[in-house]
Amino acid sequence: MNKLIHTALASLVLATGTAFAGGTGHGHQNSGHGSANAPAQVAQAGAELTEGEVRKVDKENKKITIKHGEIKNLGMPGMTMVFQVKEPAMLDNVQQGDKVRFAAEKSNGRLVVTSVETAK
Repeated sequence: MNKLIHTALASLVLATGTAFAGGTGHGHQNSGHGSANAPAQVAQAGAELTEGEVRKVDKENKKITIKHGEIKNLGMPGMTMVFQVKEPAMLDNVQQGDKVRFAAEKSNGRLVVTSVETAK
């Protein structure tokens, strides 16, 4: 019973976080706008983008390795780690060595990059 309550609370927290981040939870990412608009959507919602450097792009497995600074919304210190990507097309816009700004969130127990843009 405790596990069920914890799972329900965790789901509520994730759903609430998505709502505050400007997501609707239904079809938002498939609105046909492409990944180029994703960073602007995140910035408009007030979420901070994290700076990092792409270490590896794995298109086949839909993953990206990023050496990054603190990810405040996840309470995570700077490190190098592998992330899943929300939209595989995001990987077409970055390559190893690129300086980037990105947003990440926890989704189904995994850390997922929800937007990425090359830093200027």
